[in-house]
Amino acid sequence: MTGRPLHAMTVDVEDYYQVSGMEDRVCRSDWDQLESRVERSTDRMLSLFDDVEVRGTFYILGWVAERFPRLVKRIADAGHEIASHGYWHRLVYEITPDEFAKDITDSCDAIYTACGIRPTAYRAPSFSIIQESLWALDILVENGFTDDSSIFPIAGHDRYGVPGSRKDIHTRKTTHGPIREYPPSIARFGKAPVPVGGGYFRLLPLHLTVRAIQSIEKKHRPAMFYIHPWEIDPQQPRVKGLRRSAAFRHYIGLERTERKLRRMMNRLSFGTMTESRKDADRHQKKTADKRSDLNASISR
Repeated sequence: MTGRPLHAMTVDVEDYYQVSGMEDRVCRSDWDQLESRVERSTDRMLSLFDDVEVRGTFYILGWVAERFPRLVKRIADAGHEIASHGYWHRLVYEITPDEFAKDITDSCDAIYTACGIRPTAYRAPSFSIIQESLWALDILVENGFTDDSSIFPIAGHDRYGVPGSRKDIHTRKTTHGPIREYPPSIARFGKAPVPVGGGYFRLLPLHLTVRAIQSIEKKHRPAMFYIHPWEIDPQQPRVKGLRRSAAFRHYIGLERTERKLRRMMNRLSFGTMTESRKDADRHQKKTADKRSDLNASISR
C-alpha cells in the first residue's frame, strides 16, 4: 500500500426476493415464478464499475448462475473476480454440514458451467458463519476453498456476527488446513459498531461511510465493502406482507444508492478482494523490511 489502501469492493449477486428477510414471505419453490431483476440490476452495476474503472469480487448465487449463465460470463469477461455465495441462499446455521457441502458444490458447478471458473472464495448468505457454524470453514477447505468473507466481527446482530473475532485479514486453522479470512468491515459511530456496506450504506449519509473507511485506513488496513445489485434498483417490485423491520431494511434509500456508490468509488481506491489482500501483504512486507533495516542500523 503506497499511500492509500486498496479497499475490497464486493458484490453479492442475488435477486431482490432471495434475501433472508423475505424468507417467511417468499418460498424458494416460487422463485422461478417471480419477476427476475438480477440481470438488469447486475448489468447496471457492471456499467457503473466500468465507468469508474473499478474491478470487484462478485459472490454469485448458484441458483442465479444456473439460470443466467450469460450474466456470469459477462461478469467474468469484464475482469471481475468470481466467487461463490452458495446455491440456495440458506443461512448456514440452519442447515446440516452435509447440506452445506452440497450447497457449495452445486454453486461451484453452476458457476463453472457458466464461465469456466471454479471459485475458491466464499461468502455465506447473510454472513451466517457464526460461532455455532464455524464447522463450515472445515468443509470449505475440504472442498478446495482458500478464502472466506463470512465472519462479521460484531455482536448484537440478529443474523450474523462472531463477537471478539479479528477485524484484519488473517488465516484461520481448520482440521483440513488453513483458510484466509477477509472479514467484512465495521466502524464505530459513538459506541455503536456499524457494518460498512449494504443497508447501512443506504441508510447513512455518504460522508459517514467515507469517514468510516478512512478510519480503517488510519489503522493501516483495507476495508471490505459489500453491496447487492438489487440495492441500485428502486423500480423492483414490492413484496407484500413483509415485517415492518424487514421492509425498512430492504427498501430504505434504494433511489439514492447508485449515485452514492459512484461518488464513493470516485473518492476512495477499490479493487477485488485478492488485489486488496495482496496490496495489504505488500505494505506489511515493506513495513517489516523498514523495521529490519532500522534495527540493523541501530545494532551496528
